[in-house]
Amino acid sequence: MTRGPDIAVTGIGLVTSAGIGTEVSWDGVCKGRSTAAKDPQLADLAVDISCTVPDLDPGNRVGRRSLLMHDRFIQLAIVAAREAVADCGLDPESWDGARVGVVMGCGLGGLTTMEAQHRRLLTKGPDSVSALLLPMLIPNMVAGHLAIDLHATGPNFVTASACASGATAIGTAAGLLRDGTCDVVVTGGTEANVTPLMVTGFSQMGALSRRTDDPPAASRPFDADRDGFVIGEGSGVLVLERADDAKARGARSRARLGGYGASADAHHITAPDPEGTAVHQAVQQAVSEAGVLPQEIDHVNAHGTSTPLNDAVEARTLRKLLGDGPAVTSAKGTIGHTLGAAGAIEAALTVLAIDHSVIPPTANLENQDPAVDLDVVTGTARRQKVEVAMSNSFGFGGQNAVLIFTAA
Repeated sequence: MTRGPDIAVTGIGLVTSAGIGTEVSWDGVCKGRSTAAKDPQLADLAVDISCTVPDLDPGNRVGRRSLLMHDRFIQLAIVAAREAVADCGLDPESWDGARVGVVMGCGLGGLTTMEAQHRRLLTKGPDSVSALLLPMLIPNMVAGHLAIDLHATGPNFVTASACASGATAIGTAAGLLRDGTCDVVVTGGTEANVTPLMVTGFSQMGALSRRTDDPPAASRPFDADRDGFVIGEGSGVLVLERADDAKARGARSRARLGGYGASADAHHITAPDPEGTAVHQAVQQAVSEAGVLPQEIDHVNAHGTSTPLNDAVEARTLRKLLGDGPAVTSAKGTIGHTLGAAGAIEAALTVLAIDHSVIPPTANLENQDPAVDLDVVTGTARRQKVEVAMSNSFGFGGQNAVLIFTAA
């Protein structure tokens, strides 16, 4: 395969249940303490725990008009994107907006708004429903609002591949740089759907942990006693540029996005293929594009949902492809499963692991499943030089996205 230009990650922005901002989110994930807690808005449901972003004041963080025109999934993305752009050292007031693209991943959109407005319709009638319902609801509006906020008039769209959405967006964004369509792409994922209807839906499927009497211990990726994930919310945004362009302007490159692989299980609407054949395919695509060998991967940020089936299939596939060499972690033990944002948040954490030579621990991993024959980091963060790292994301419908990052 002929490789295109190297792609640099020059900016990162994070908003997670560990805190608002990259530094505080990274610190929280490295401490490996779960953020899961009882959630008042989920009271009286079978599952009433979540991992939500603390102390977000949209009026202060985004602007007073945000309270009227933005769903929470858009507010989270704007905060993360502004941080990422500031981190990369570019100025939206002076850049060539026509050469700047925005590609965001989102699985569900503004369902917080939809549920609230539906209740108004039922209780107060149609005249009470906001005229801004649709622009607050539809997923593409996160990219549209970021374009407005950042004066970015290049390609602008949202990818939706369930819990792989954020990773799909990043892989797609790299293509816009490699083919010369853009010089800068703001990319990542966002999700804010900790709502009664969504939580009930996941609960009815049996996907959520029922360890509601001890929320901090509920999400436990790769643990023998895992019983499902804890729903979360958040946003992760990266700024990508061609490495030569970043170098020419004197920008810091936190890491390189070396490769992207995507595939479909074509197996089941929600369950992973037990053979992991398509995941294998996506990994092979990503490592081939990155120009590395599987045995050169030092670290894997696993999808690691804490569900019995997903963890088992992912662990078996990783063992088959990579052996027991790489240090594996899952952030979902700490910040929960952020659905369409997960792939982007975890990609950012993978870049930070390379940048800081630190691999965060997997929270709540006390009794590793004997079938998980991997070197899973647990207890405390591990100091380790990371030259090549992989971030996995898998979604309902069997949609897989794999990203390979390398040291700059």
